[in-house]
Amino acid sequence: MKGWKKAVGAIAMTTVMATMFAGCGDSKKEAANSNEIKVGALFELTGNVANYGKSCYNGFQMAIDEVNAKGGVNGKKITIVQADNKSEPSESGNQATKLISKDKVAVIVGPATSGCVSAATPVVTNAKVPLMAPVATAPGITVDEKGKVRPYIFRACFTDPFQGKVMATFAVKSLNVKNVAIFYDSSSDYSKGLMEVFGKTLEENGGKVVAKEAFLAKDQDFKAALTKLKAADPQALYVPAYYEEVSKIVKQAREVGLDCPILGSDGWDSPKLAEIAGADALNNTYFSSAYSAQDQDPHVQQFIKDYKAKYNAEPDTFAIHSYDAGLVVAEAIKRAGGTDGTKIADEMAKMKDFQVATGKFTLDKDHNPVSGGIIIEMKNGVQTFKEKINL
Repeated sequence: MKGWKKAVGAIAMTTVMATMFAGCGDSKKEAANSNEIKVGALFELTGNVANYGKSCYNGFQMAIDEVNAKGGVNGKKITIVQADNKSEPSESGNQATKLISKDKVAVIVGPATSGCVSAATPVVTNAKVPLMAPVATAPGITVDEKGKVRPYIFRACFTDPFQGKVMATFAVKSLNVKNVAIFYDSSSDYSKGLMEVFGKTLEENGGKVVAKEAFLAKDQDFKAALTKLKAADPQALYVPAYYEEVSKIVKQAREVGLDCPILGSDGWDSPKLAEIAGADALNNTYFSSAYSAQDQDPHVQQFIKDYKAKYNAEPDTFAIHSYDAGLVVAEAIKRAGGTDGTKIADEMAKMKDFQVATGKFTLDKDHNPVSGGIIIEMKNGVQTFKEKINL
């Protein structure tokens, strides 16, 4: 999900922390002899994107509760050790260190945001503890800058380049849009990456980016930039960003007279989007996702039913991907026959056609799931399934 801002400094810090794991072999032996299997839940439970982290934790917890209700894994119950990174990459590295060195977890699920996953990566890699990122979409999560796969990092959702291509394809082929303006967050690698892929794919399909403006996270007044974008007379506006800013952008776009379709990314997915923007402003807006509550697949509908019963709330894409991540992690531990991190990572990498809520889970050579994309349309403040895009 969220971009990699602040992550570079955090990575440097956590690379130093990673040297603390010389005694991890003893920790693994201790974990293997225990009557429980500890799994870390490292999420953004407070801070700027706490909504994401809390949904992730709920979905993950539900999966583990179901596994334990069926007898656990290899005769042992899975115990979740919760950790809060406070929506900060540096704290993500700190908490990953604690989960491994003190709590002795076998696997970590989370964080939600790409920057926080990136910050935890040196820690888990050095300790040889697998990390499953449920909703981190930045392309560099599972492969390094040279394109080499990170052996202990896995992903349960689609990537940013994929969803950027999905939305551009939808714009041209389904909305018959050719001239598009882009409004992106220049402080977010997530937003910048989507902007680039969307623009390239749009042009490859005969479209054109007619205007481009940038904003910064936590900005409040977007009207000057939106007025400039309106002057380009776009057929659609693409805003690859997060609900915190998007909700205000959409509202202000309508106020300055931009009544064209507004397109976005999975960062829009939050109940707060409609609360802040207002239902009317969100009409004629669309965003890319990997999940829709209106998908009639029986596994999706069973997940929704169970989630509502457990939490008295509607699940979102963060919850369902984290649920899937929990099932995959439990299955990998089962197949590995214990808590050895390298064996668990090997089993994750080999995962193929394993049934989860969103479908048959298969990882490609870069530890990314093979999946399609869904377009969500906002109608009167409610998310509705528009169509499925397979590239």
